Amino acid sequence: MLIVMNHNAGKKQINAVIKVILRMGYEGIPIPGGVRTAIGVLGNKGYVDDSIIQGLPGVQEVLHVSKPYKLVSRDFHPEPTIVKVCGLEIGEGRRPVVIAGPCAVESEEQIIKTARAVKKAGADMLRGGAFKPRTGPHTFQGLKEEGLRLLALASAETGLPIVTEVMSPDTVGLVAESADLLQVGARNMQNFDLLKELGSIRKPVLLKRGMCATIEEFLAAAEYILAGGNTEVILCERGIRTYETATRNTLDLSVVPLIREMSHLPIMVDPSHATGKRSLVPPMAKAALVCGAHGVLIEVHPEPEKAMSDGAQSLSLPGFSALMEEINSLVKFLGY
Repeated sequence: MLIVMNHNAGKKQINAVIKVILRMGYEGIPIPGGVRTAIGVLGNKGYVDDSIIQGLPGVQEVLHVSKPYKLVSRDFHPEPTIVKVCGLEIGEGRRPVVIAGPCAVESEEQIIKTARAVKKAGADMLRGGAFKPRTGPHTFQGLKEEGLRLLALASAETGLPIVTEVMSPDTVGLVAESADLLQVGARNMQNFDLLKELGSIRKPVLLKRGMCATIEEFLAAAEYILAGGNTEVILCERGIRTYETATRNTLDLSVVPLIREMSHLPIMVDPSHATGKRSLVPPMAKAALVCGAHGVLIEVHPEPEKAMSDGAQSLSLPGFSALMEEINSLVKFLGY
């Protein structure tokens, strides 16, 4: 439920409404706006009798919101959220960011060489997996703690903020010590214990859409993090599973403008995992930015043919440099 106050409602009237909400057994959250304040009501399991609230001084109208996500929606938060990562602002009205790096950290030489190259080409952040969730148990699972150490070295060398995946609640603290932006992979989008733990920390989170998740399920997953108190969340479309087999997944670019209508959170796109094919990454990255994505994640490797994970979708260092030239021209054309 959303309570819209009159434009001239004062703090005393707003607090009085919140006290009534508390007496009803719910939580009231003030949502200041440019013209008037609204109050979001959380904790209700079904329809709430609004007859008492309707008659309170300063109340203009009461709106019943039936969505399973409230804190994530524009109903409760009409103004866009700008997420800050080491001073870098991500969101509406800001220049789209580019996150680049290998699927997995393999060695010091590999991650340092990649970090230097993507920094020179114009990337804003460095990505690399230390803990790797893989389809089969016999494939490379990542260097784990050593991978985090190497990412920290690469960050110190280049000044690039670090993005890396966290897979379980018990490793959140460990990963947060090294990472500037904690990624939740597609396979963990509905790992609710992990989402709750991420809600309790004060580090930005990049939440990827599950490969079979509806948009409602995607936003409901983000709601877990916000409900825990962490409002620094970036959503990421990375392709969904369909009947098509020519690409790794099907990139759902329609989700970008749709989520911008439905939610105040920034939305990014990962064309590498979406397509699984190196030649498709540049055109889909550019298409994502035209659709309004607030950034893209690009997999880059010094020697893609020797990569221990996802080499087929990784750009070479020269290939990424060429893509960045095109992105810079496109971003200028789009008015950033």
